[in-house]
Amino acid sequence: MNISFQDKVLLITGATSGIGEALAAAAVRLGGRVMLTGRNSEKLAELQESLSPAPDSLAILAGDLADDAFRVRLVAETVERFGGLDVLVNNAGIIHSDTVAALDMAAYERVMNLNLGAVVHLSHLAVPHLEARKGNIVNVSSVAGTRAFPGILSYCISKAGTDQFTRCAALELAAQGIRVNAVNPGVVETRLHLNSGMEPAAYRNFLERSKQTHPIGRVGRPEEIADLILFLASDAAGWITGGCYAIDGGRAETCAR
Repeated sequence: MNISFQDKVLLITGATSGIGEALAAAAVRLGGRVMLTGRNSEKLAELQESLSPAPDSLAILAGDLADDAFRVRLVAETVERFGGLDVLVNNAGIIHSDTVAALDMAAYERVMNLNLGAVVHLSHLAVPHLEARKGNIVNVSSVAGTRAFPGILSYCISKAGTDQFTRCAALELAAQGIRVNAVNPGVVETRLHLNSGMEPAAYRNFLERSKQTHPIGRVGRPEEIADLILFLASDAAGWITGGCYAIDGGRAETCAR
């Protein structure tokens, strides 16, 4: 199946590492005109240079998606730069260790604001532009949106909310020609945990343990998740909306052991 994003405009959040970085490279390779955002301005600049796209096919804008004003600016500058918007990929996210008994409300609110609030707000801002071009939204959720895991309470809640938002938005926006889907990865080797404070040695142990908790026997690669996102965002998936698609090596099918 040949997938092309020639003359399509994509806005990708969380683009400076992991799934977002892999997605950016693939979208440019497939002919997309792409706006990338993340908090690390130096990494964004390096990514822009390394992708070496055709002139006027790639733009970057650094900022914090926890900031409402930045979200407004991001969508506005994307549309101003490229003349419209076809695909919004809500990929940015953070994870935090917490429980019901040991809860830091400031950290909880930060996770919820970035992982769910930004998804809802950016989607809202994108609606008129997506409607004009019959575009679509792909949200990056998690296996933690469908299954409960101890010790990451706020993350699980935010991802469950992302799944429900995906379904609600798909129903509400279908009449406007806008599709909305989500992907639910298992453990993927990215910087998510490291950026959220996990020590490198602990992360290596976590990845090793994850080979046992995922039935297929390994963790995921960012490129695998990017491929599914791009399929859902493409014209090839034109009759698919409201889905939350597991891509987790079978993790969601397992029970505690």
